[in-house]
Amino acid sequence: MSKARAKKIKLLLLDVDGVMTDGKIFLFPAPSGAVQSLRAATKRKAGSGGFAISSDAMIEAKGFNAHDGAGFSIARLGGIKTGIITRRISETVRLRAQDLKIEHVYQGAADKLAAFHEILAKENLKPEEAAFVGDDVIDLPVMRNCGLAFAVANAREDVKDEAHVITDHRGGEGAVRDAIEYILKAQGSLHRCVEAYIAGHTTLEDEQP
Repeated sequence: MSKARAKKIKLLLLDVDGVMTDGKIFLFPAPSGAVQSLRAATKRKAGSGGFAISSDAMIEAKGFNAHDGAGFSIARLGGIKTGIITRRISETVRLRAQDLKIEHVYQGAADKLAAFHEILAKENLKPEEAAFVGDDVIDLPVMRNCGLAFAVANAREDVKDEAHVITDHRGGEGAVRDAIEYILKAQGSLHRCVEAYIAGHTTLEDEQP
């Protein structure tokens, strides 16, 4: 049943904290002015319910997984578009999304389902053509409405209960790569995409680990 759902997927959407990362958030002292863009983003999201560190003295950092990074290039070779929907606002996430050429970046999204439908409208896709990877209860509205719902191995139990697939790896440890490979394998294109990636049929800009 899940493999049948995976065959229809054209878009993979992700939470960030606990999915692309292990959920840890690091706060470091920052030079004056280093977080101006983040502060501006926070002001633009005022009233949206998003969260952000807004301080001239601190900057937020996260750790990402190299296997997941390669997975985004492999997904692109398979014709799968990607996006993130997260409640937090982070300059680190913006930079990572830019490096990975993620098509849709929604930060400060208190209503993840609304963001989901907005992305579908932009791509002219049906809900059953989109997958979502989540880890906590705020992700459930999208997971209940998408075509294929993934829960990472470290997800809350009630999130796992509603997922179609649970990844082998934890968030920040290759869970996104698991989801990408599951979809491409179901579509019969995983081997071809991996071989193309190995052969270097992506640009250097695409290969961001």
